[in-house]
Order: sequence, then structure tokens, then C-alpha cells
Amino acid sequence: MVDLTPNRGMTPIVQTIAGWTKGLVFLFGIYIVLFGHITPGGGFAGGVILALTFVLMTLCCGKESALRKMPMHIAAELDSVGALMFLVIAWLGVWSILGGTFFTNYIAKWNRGLPYHILSSGTIPLCNIAIAVKVAVSLFLVFTLLVMTRVIHKPNE
Repeated sequence: MVDLTPNRGMTPIVQTIAGWTKGLVFLFGIYIVLFGHITPGGGFAGGVILALTFVLMTLCCGKESALRKMPMHIAAELDSVGALMFLVIAWLGVWSILGGTFFTNYIAKWNRGLPYHILSSGTIPLCNIAIAVKVAVSLFLVFTLLVMTRVIHKPNE
């Protein structure tokens, strides 16, 4: 026998604590993405942390709460946007007037920023943002699809 009853979430205490911390986790993910070229982190690590906020919401409040914040059709479109952003950044290196190769750091050639500042590395923060969008939305989609197709087998009675 298969039980397909939806999970309504956890206790109100867990939901309250998760409500308080989800914003902080999301901000930390953004920090890891934006400063990944200066400190340890980057697009992949930040994308995983950003996806963690939606996983946290799904586990504590149920899948309906997470899907209200990020519907599946918007997540699917953002998944494609992240990949397209990454590809456009790479191809702009080929077409830049100072470059000519795939993934040329054309912004760093035009503007030498101050070391250890957010604009000091040219296209790397843009690549981190594109990777973070792709990773966060892909992990969210995979987790949501696993939650939606959850099947619990009960032992024979």
C-alpha cells in the first residue's frame, strides 16, 4: 500500500526558528557568491547555500510553502537563465575588442579595480552569480521533484 498524504511540516517551534533563520541563511549565500573571488566560496558554494533556504522551508513548513515562494515554472526558467548568463559571459570574451578567446576576462582588461574589492577581478563575480543561480535553482528543482514523488511503502498488515 502506498501513502501519498502530503507533509504539512513540523512543529510550530521548528517553523518559527526556521522562519527566523531562513533570511540569514539566504543573505549568507549571497555574501558567499559576491565575495567568492576574494574569500573562500564562489558560485557553487553560494548556490548550495541559497538552495538550502528553500530546502529548509520545505522540510519545516511543507512543500506548498516553498512552492509559493518559488513556483516550478519560474524555477525552470531561472535554471535556463543561469546557464544562458554563464554562456553569454564566456562568449563576450570571444567578441571583446581586447580579447579574442573564450572566457577572456574583458572587464579586468578595461578596468583594473583595487585589489581585494568586489570589482577587482572583472568577470569572475558575474560568473559566480550565473553559477549560483544555476546551482541553486537546479538543486531546488531536484529536491522538490524528490519530495513530490515521495512514496512511503507500508508493511503488509
